[in-house]
Amino acid sequence: MLNNIGLPGLLLIAVVILVMFGRGKVSSLMGEVGKGITAFKRGVNDGAKEFDDAATTTTTTTETRVITPADAEARAAERAADRVNRAEPRDITPGSDRV
Repeated sequence: MLNNIGLPGLLLIAVVILVMFGRGKVSSLMGEVGKGITAFKRGVNDGAKEFDDAATTTTTTTETRVITPADAEARAAERAADRVNRAEPRDITPGSDRV
């Protein structure tokens, strides 16, 4: 349906919008749209610049470490202890759900 609009259809739509909202309202709306597009482009450029800066400042050195099974078990035990310590205490006494 929208494939057949063409230039005359677009002009008709523009005239109808102009008549409905008035010249001042349409121009202020287009100004806000332009500001939004400009802000979007600025944000994209700033994000790309930050990404490029971060990519150039990071070091690409890698460190190789040998982890023995005992080291792996110790790390797993530390993580499990951390999870237990971070868990919120629950009241498990009988009748604790009553208010």
